[in-house]
Amino acid sequence: QVQLVESGGGLVQPGGSLRLSCAASGRIFGLYPMAWYRQPAGKQRELVASISSGRSTNYADSVKGRFTISRDSAKNTVYLQMNNLQPEDTAVYYCKISVGLDYWGQGTQVTVSS
Repeated sequence: QVQLVESGGGLVQPGGSLRLSCAASGRIFGLYPMAWYRQPAGKQRELVASISSGRSTNYADSVKGRFTISRDSAKNTVYLQMNNLQPEDTAVYYCKISVGLDYWGQGTQVTVSS
C-alpha cells in the first residue's frame, strides 16, 4: 500500500504564491512518476504538472511559466510551487503517484480570491 499526504493549500490573493507538498509513504522503492492534478468545483479533474522518475517535467499550458513541479527523492516528496496565482487556479489539488497502480492523495483546497 502507498499513502499520499498533501499540504500547503489555502486562501491567497491574485498574484500571490503557494507551495504544495505531497509526501509519499509505504511500499515505495526508488523513484516513480508523480503528478499534480486539480479539480475546480463542478468540473473534471485535469492534469496540472507531472515529473517522471528521470525528473523530466510536463505542464498544462495554463500553468506554464507560473508553476514548477519538483521532487525530493530522499523524502519521497513532490512539490508544486505556484506563482502568480489567478482566480481560475481555484480548485482542489490532488497528488498522484504511479507505482504499477495509481494512488491519489486526499486533496488540498487552493482558493485564489481578493
